[in-house]
Amino acid sequence: MILGVNFYIIGSVHIGDNVIIGAGSVVIKDLLNNCIAVGNPARIVKYTIDESK
Repeated sequence: MILGVNFYIIGSVHIGDNVIIGAGSVVIKDLLNNCIAVGNPARIVKYTIDESK
């Protein structure tokens, strides 16, 4: 997981594996595996490819 600075996680949300959360984001919903989420409220902007398989 890669985290930006000054982000907030509100409530009991599930953060998946290999997730990138952008700086200043506010996470209010679950984030799936292998995604990039940014914004207020955070939304998924891209799904990444898991190259470990």
